[in-house]
Amino acid sequence: MAIYTVNGKIKSEDLGRTYIHEHLHIDLSGVKQDEDAKFDDVEAVITELANSQIQSLVEVTNIGMGRDVETLRRISQTTGVNVIASTGCYKEPFIPAEMYQLSEGEIAEIFIREIEEGMDGTGVKAHIIGEVGTSKNEITPMEMRMLKASILTHLETGHPIFTHTTLGTMALEQLDLFAQYKVDPGKILIGHLDLNCNRDYHLKIADRGCYLGFDTIGKAKYESDDVRIEHIKYLIERGHLDQIVLSQDMTRKSHLKKNGGIGFNYLFEEFIPKAKEHGITDEQLDQMLIHNPRRLLAV
Repeated sequence: MAIYTVNGKIKSEDLGRTYIHEHLHIDLSGVKQDEDAKFDDVEAVITELANSQIQSLVEVTNIGMGRDVETLRRISQTTGVNVIASTGCYKEPFIPAEMYQLSEGEIAEIFIREIEEGMDGTGVKAHIIGEVGTSKNEITPMEMRMLKASILTHLETGHPIFTHTTLGTMALEQLDLFAQYKVDPGKILIGHLDLNCNRDYHLKIADRGCYLGFDTIGKAKYESDDVRIEHIKYLIERGHLDQIVLSQDMTRKSHLKKNGGIGFNYLFEEFIPKAKEHGITDEQLDQMLIHNPRRLLAV
């Protein structure tokens, strides 16, 4: 079983501690009208990653989000962190205008080509289909087209699908669509569920057999990490340890440590010690950071 990184193929057992949903170079500033959303301080990212405990990182910036494949390769080569890149399109209003002229089959052809041949003329292959997203409390027609194109890409290539949920909503609706097309739930990651910490909701999602992204760790504006930890513990108690994956979803200049943010190593510096204080074990943390990502990503 292998995983394609921006520097070529690695064995899944070489993945190590993995952040499952991150951005190293992303630009949503045009749509958001906010310069903080232009996350392009490459030197600061290199400095933080080089001094972190991260061994691998899934970079889910895709078409229309400011993806820069050569920058990703440079960051990986400089820091030694395995960077796993993505194809796909995000959600409205961030989907490129040219995509609206294409059918889901034509869009899937683009995604498949990026996995099999390479992205943006570089020869660097995407490994993830994602992050493909839905709006808050709805799936727009164009988002549905993107989801279906992602499904076609998965069915052709076997590569995993990573979703974005807006504040944790529409997860069950996403899973209903995937089930309709018989997508293997073991190759689906539903993202940002720690932005909507509801035990019954999390259990309904976990019972579908997919992975659950507790991937906005450190974003206290939405949920405290204490709440995230309690929900992780609850899911573990209910037998879902094998489905939980972790990350921080860094997307803004203000998230960098040099700008007063939490920084890329926050999960190791702050979250893990707190989780252990609350009774989560080293073995369980290794499961979420090493073994679950390895199983989800291997193709």
